Amino acid sequence: MLIGVAAETDPAETRVAATPETVKKFIGLGAEVAVAQGAGVKAGVPDAEFQAAGARIVSNAEALGADVVLKVRRPDAAETAALKSGALVIAVMDPYGHTDAVEALAGSGASAFAMELMPRITRAQVMDVLSSQANLAGYRAVIDAAAEYGRALPMMMTPAGTVPAARMFIMGVGVAGLQAIATGRRLGAIVTATDVRPATKEQVESLGAKFVAVEDEEFKQAETAGGYAKEMSDAYKAKQAALIATHIAKQDIVVTTALIPGRPAPRLVTADMVRSMRPGSVLVDLAVERGGNVEMAKAGEVVTTENGVKIVGSSNVTRLAATASALYARNLFAFVETLIDKANKALAVNWDDELVKATCLTRGGAIVHPAFLPK
Repeated sequence: MLIGVAAETDPAETRVAATPETVKKFIGLGAEVAVAQGAGVKAGVPDAEFQAAGARIVSNAEALGADVVLKVRRPDAAETAALKSGALVIAVMDPYGHTDAVEALAGSGASAFAMELMPRITRAQVMDVLSSQANLAGYRAVIDAAAEYGRALPMMMTPAGTVPAARMFIMGVGVAGLQAIATGRRLGAIVTATDVRPATKEQVESLGAKFVAVEDEEFKQAETAGGYAKEMSDAYKAKQAALIATHIAKQDIVVTTALIPGRPAPRLVTADMVRSMRPGSVLVDLAVERGGNVEMAKAGEVVTTENGVKIVGSSNVTRLAATASALYARNLFAFVETLIDKANKALAVNWDDELVKATCLTRGGAIVHPAFLPK
């Protein structure tokens, strides 16, 4: 049983899919681990540390030819061609809207698992890559905002006068939003937050922030059984937008985190709202790679508007590569561990397991996940 840790080909990706800690654990399960040369360098893990943990350092092609291939992002076309038929490839696959890439994975004969499709149930919490990475993204968003904001965040009473606390508004109270609230509060900002899911109100208030939303009947039903936000009606969106527009005009920092699985990011902040903010205000859009919550946001850039407002669309967790990799690698190990027969020290995938069914995109040369079957 050979587990290959492939290098990431996207130049913007700094994370790695394994760490010396998880390499040791894989070896403890009876696996041989092959790490692509330089795979961990951007995350602060040199080849020597992987070797010290018991891994072999190999070419990326050899890592991609393993029985189990671990990656951060979906294999590109060249990497997919290098996969062994029957291999398990596990990564964040980003399958929505990328039918050609999913079909190519199926054509390779590999069984592809999308970690972001992991069900949110108790036994899978340790495998939840969306939560582990979003937690860091929420933290980093506030750090980025503080760095771009030209003033102090906490209230300060000094002999020269009082410095007022910055007002921070968090839009979307999932894992990233909750961490953004907590980080903003720790830095001394006055924090408010909004979400369409009623259950988040108590969570927001428990962190010492104020909840802002139109709390009508539709709001009370605005959550799926899986805990995600539902798409709201146009009428509700109009009422919420009016409330939010008034609120945003008074804010110094706005952090947006709203995403709906399989859909473009909802537009929460319009250009008019941005124009209503004071010069020097900052918006951080965590959904920018999915189209963005903020109009005028650009992926990988900090945009300064004509009225002096900064819109931050920088990549997030890739600038916390060491911590993000450590958590992601543990997520992957926890999942792969369920695919191994510990007594025989061999792969033994239970294709009827609910975790396998929820995450498996391709198997036996075909797309098998019901959400991505050809129409």
